[in-house]
Formats: sequence, structure tokens, C-alpha cells
Amino acid sequence: MTILEWARKVQAIAQNGLLFTRDPFDRERYEQLQQLVASVLTSELGITESRVRELWSHDEGYATPKVDVRGAVFEGDRVLLVRERSDGKWTLPGGWVDINDRPAEAVEREIREESGYLARAVKLAALLDKSNPAHGHPPGLHHIYKIFFLCELTGGEARTSNETDGVEFFPVAALPPLSTGRVTRSQIERLHQHQLNKDLPSDFD
Repeated sequence: MTILEWARKVQAIAQNGLLFTRDPFDRERYEQLQQLVASVLTSELGITESRVRELWSHDEGYATPKVDVRGAVFEGDRVLLVRERSDGKWTLPGGWVDINDRPAEAVEREIREESGYLARAVKLAALLDKSNPAHGHPPGLHHIYKIFFLCELTGGEARTSNETDGVEFFPVAALPPLSTGRVTRSQIERLHQHQLNKDLPSDFD
């Protein structure tokens, strides 16, 4: 188990304990566990304890993985990518699933908001655990499930947003620098295989 896996597990135990306990002494112990996690991650990741606490501060209730959706839109051998203002790198349009959104609605909304294009989700291609080392994502604090959809354009036009400053179609064989916390080259290549053969079964961890 890596330090990050340990930290996520201990943080979840503490968060769930704070949800259910009615004992003030147990509450204090769970809060101490959260402080311990923040201290360890400060040393491991080189960020402040306040930043670590901030990243988890909005998580309430029973601790579960977060859900991220990504939409793959292809035109022949080219894929729609957007450039993130936060790191200047490219990714499939997508983001967190909002409360009361169906996953397909969420990915269609993200494509519209981040690229300006209108799209329809047509296939659930993959449901992956971001923390699985086989997928090649950099380590992160949150435990995240990533849902990848194949989508078809239905209208709209290229338009940037407050999160994106570039919208382009790139050849799958010549991808730009990717925001690998969001998507990897192998994932885009696998999604292209799904596009070429929609009878492929969905991939999952």
C-alpha cells in the first residue's frame, strides 16, 4: 500500500467515524486521525497542511470515491480535445458529476460547457479506477472513478470557457501534451478502438 492509498483509507475511516459517532472522545480521536493524515501528506507531497485539509473539507457523509466523466468525440481518426487553463495541457472534455445529473447528462453538459459543441452520449466505453497504476495517472489525494463515454456531435461550434482556452481536433496518432491527471494517451487510443468497433464490451476495473 502506498502512502497515498494509506492516507485515503485513514481519511475515510476518520470521516466515517465522525459521521456516526456520538461520543465526544471518539470524535476527538477521529479528528486527530485527520490531522495525522494532513501532517503525513504535507511531508510526502510538499504542500501545506491547510491545503490538504481544504482538499477534503467539502467531503461530508460516508466517504466514497468521487466520480469524473469524460467524453470522447471522434471525427475519423481525430479526437476532440480541450486545453485546460489550469495546466496548459489537453484533455477530453469532462469533469465532476453534479448532484442530480445522470452520468450521460453530465458528460454532455461538460462537452457543451468546455468546448462549445453539442454532443450525445452513445456508449459507455469504460469505468476505471484512477488510482490503478496500470492506467498511468499521476498519484492524487482523492479516490476517483472515471467514466468514459463515446459521444456524437449534434451541433454547436468551438468555443472556449472559463476552464478551457483551446478547442481542437487532433489525430489520435499525434496527440498534444496531455493533462495526464485527467486522461492518458493509452485511454484515448483505447477509446478510438471502441469508436472503430462499437461492439467491443465496456472496459472496467
